[in-house]
Amino acid sequence: MPDLNTSPPSLTEIRGDYIALTQRKRVYGGILLAIFVALMAAGFRTADARNAGSFRDGFNNVFDYPAEVLGEALEKSAQLPGHLVHFFPALVETLNIAAASTLIGAIAGIILSLLSTRGLAPWPALIPVFRRIMDISRAIPEIVIALVLIFLLGGGPVPAMIAIAIHTAGALGKLFSEVNENASLKPVDGLESVGASWAQRMYLGVIPQVGPNYVSYALLRFEINIRASAILGFVGAGGIGYELRNSMSWGQGRYDEAAAIFLLLFITIVVVDQLSGQLRDRMTHGAKA
Repeated sequence: MPDLNTSPPSLTEIRGDYIALTQRKRVYGGILLAIFVALMAAGFRTADARNAGSFRDGFNNVFDYPAEVLGEALEKSAQLPGHLVHFFPALVETLNIAAASTLIGAIAGIILSLLSTRGLAPWPALIPVFRRIMDISRAIPEIVIALVLIFLLGGGPVPAMIAIAIHTAGALGKLFSEVNENASLKPVDGLESVGASWAQRMYLGVIPQVGPNYVSYALLRFEINIRASAILGFVGAGGIGYELRNSMSWGQGRYDEAAAIFLLLFITIVVVDQLSGQLRDRMTHGAKA
């Protein structure tokens, strides 16, 4: 039984406890910050010691390469339109890789998310298994998967598409599963009461609720996959990244081509970002009158 004679804490005591708690949080935060700074400094010193040259020596030359590229591009500015036209098909290939991998990864992510969400999964005992599959899929970088697939399948866009799709399935599956947890189960229960199958319950009872969020996350992932597909071109996965690697490897004399590729990538990413942002805004807030 609680002691009824005990008086409630006074305002001074409450203020003192709050100040003590705040001070402890500040001390803990300061300790964590000091540990983080020490780890960063130790890691930087280790990386600097293992480099062929000192970071301080190379920092002064960090802008030399961009200056060479821009200088040669300005000297050959008359050839820039021709380079843009020449490398446009490679850009289209990169966009195709990103679009196909996003579509395949989104479909796989939807299935994995539904199988790993409590209250929606048809086999609750296997929820941890499907969650670990998503963890593994997004934990392995795309470039690692692509290198393995290139060794097995050879160079080209197919290994890049599969690698990005696997990573996308894990990343979107995690986001989709969090969205699924906020879905109402009443439509699902109503469909189950009339004998609907699991697929029918998901398609008619869950997807209409979470569909806009699915599309919003998929569009955001599409932007990321454009950059990923361009990077994978450096390891022989095709697309505009492959052309960029060739131009940069050749060195002086083809820096104007590298500048044209950089310009194409920049324009594409900006345009896709603006369009997908508008689509996400319309789905989230609705069309403005």
